[in-house]
Amino acid sequence: MKLRSTALVKGFRQSAPYVNAHRGKTMVIMLGGEAFNDNNFDNIINDIALLHSLGMRIVLVYGARPQINQNLQNNNCESHYHKGIRVTNESALDFAMQAAGRLQLAITARLSMSLNNTPMQGTQLNVVSGNFVIAQPLGVDDGIDYCHSGKVRRIDSAAINRMLDMGSIVVVGPIASSVTGESFNLMYEDVATQIAIRLKAYKLIGFCSEQGIIDDDGRVIPELFPNGAEQLVTELESQPNIESGYTSGTFRFLRSALAACRAGVPRCHLVSYKEDGALLQELFSFDGIGTQVVMASAEQTRTALIQDIGGILDLIHPLEEQGILVRRSREQLEQEVHKFTIIDKDRLVIGCAALYPYIEDKMAEMACVAVHPDYRDGDRGVVLLKHMSQEAKAMGINKLFVLTTHSLHWFREQGFEEVGVDSLPMEKRGLYNYQRKSKILVLRI
Repeated sequence: MKLRSTALVKGFRQSAPYVNAHRGKTMVIMLGGEAFNDNNFDNIINDIALLHSLGMRIVLVYGARPQINQNLQNNNCESHYHKGIRVTNESALDFAMQAAGRLQLAITARLSMSLNNTPMQGTQLNVVSGNFVIAQPLGVDDGIDYCHSGKVRRIDSAAINRMLDMGSIVVVGPIASSVTGESFNLMYEDVATQIAIRLKAYKLIGFCSEQGIIDDDGRVIPELFPNGAEQLVTELESQPNIESGYTSGTFRFLRSALAACRAGVPRCHLVSYKEDGALLQELFSFDGIGTQVVMASAEQTRTALIQDIGGILDLIHPLEEQGILVRRSREQLEQEVHKFTIIDKDRLVIGCAALYPYIEDKMAEMACVAVHPDYRDGDRGVVLLKHMSQEAKAMGINKLFVLTTHSLHWFREQGFEEVGVDSLPMEKRGLYNYQRKSKILVLRI
């Protein structure tokens, strides 16, 4: 029981910075029709409601491809695709509207549930749908008339924002009307992308059957820049069976994420609709669980600022308690913060090191090296060392030295050599603690 309580407390503490960072931000969530057929659907809707209760502004854009296909099949109505887009004739439009309407009612009903002993207990959500999207026909391409298949012409972003300001969850489907009063079947990914762009959303979130984008070794790719995402899209487009490529969740997400990121949406996330809690793990944990497409990396190496003092203290305090690092007071850190380099991940300090130069001796001490326990397998220490080396070289320094009691082998692996106290700069030599008996190592840079 004690272990369970400890894990619960740790989870709350780890997620708290993300709750604060996400509160008041607009998130556009695109949920394909495949997710509605999965056993995990109710959990996804519950988690979306939880995001809303934590102060996030939620726009849920849903698709209905499998449901429309099933509707057409049940009624012996054929519907063809051209370049991955359904050709929606009059008959197909009727069945598409039926399928989309049923899903909208199902989402609204689930978000309206407030039963005891369920995650929705005590909630009172306003779910709003409306004519927020104005459509226009796709027209004719390669001699193929798309009929009632359309695209986004305009987004009434002011109306959506008014609903969000009132505390409502906005639900938007794949069927939209034109200025002439006609209805059109749109690709829900394009609707979600355009809404995210027009609302200047904080995040665009998609779902697929996998845990994210999977590499050739079967592992999730945690982060992609637009160029990498574009390369994957090109690879998918070049596959022989391109029609199946167009309809894959990975392809559709990547295409949407590229457009959204390049138009100013900072991050786009892809998680599995099969994994219970995937959405929450992606948004409220250090490493997430899926793939995010970002314009800039979530992890930055930079000079510390005064507002980073708290994060540095949290990082080094456990190591001070174990006697691995020499204690530093908050006052000392405030005076020396400009000497620190940190690794910042989503505004959390996960690594730090300080550089103390001895210019006359052309040496510098690399001190207070610390990496968060959850990130010690990712070569962050090497990143800090390279950054320190470059900084020292710019000062005309040609040797780095460290004093360590526990990390002797790691520093040796990086090329440091053990030396005696006499090799230290004179000023540092007088401060050497003979009781602590730290090993002294030097690296030529």
